[in-house]
Amino acid sequence: MRGLILFLATGAYLGYAPVASGTFGSLAALPLIFVFATLAPAVQLVALGVFIGAACWLAGAAEGYLGEHDSGKIVIDEVAGFLCATAWLDLTPSRLLLAFALFRLFDILKPPPARYFDRQVAGGLGVVFDDVVAGLYANLALRLLTIGT
Repeated sequence: MRGLILFLATGAYLGYAPVASGTFGSLAALPLIFVFATLAPAVQLVALGVFIGAACWLAGAAEGYLGEHDSGKIVIDEVAGFLCATAWLDLTPSRLLLAFALFRLFDILKPPPARYFDRQVAGGLGVVFDDVVAGLYANLALRLLTIGT
C-alpha cells in the first residue's frame, strides 16, 4: 500500500524531479483535465470533490511515509489545484497554457486564504487546500481575462 500511495501522491514520481517538482507535478493533471472536460458540469463537480478528498488523504498518508510536512515530492495537491484552475472552462490550447501559468503564479504567491491553509492547517487538508485555492483564483482570473473570447 505504501508504494501505491507514494506513486499517486508524487504524481507517478514526477514529484521527485530535482527542480520545480510542483511545476512538473502539475503536468500530471493533463490527462485528468481532458477526462474531466468531457463530464457534465454536475458530474464534474462530484468528480472534483472526490478527487480533492482523495488527494487530501493521499497527501496526509504520504507525509507520514516521507516524514516531512508538505514535502516537495508530494504533487497530488498540484494536480488537484490545476484541475480546479481548468474546471468548467472551454479549453483551447491558449487557455490551457494561461490556466497553467496563472495556477503556478497563484500557487507561488499564495494569496489569502491559500497562505492560511499552507501555514496553519496540518495534514493532507493543509497540503491540498492551498493549491485548491490557487486553482480557484486561476480559474476566476482566466474567466475575467477571456471575457468575450
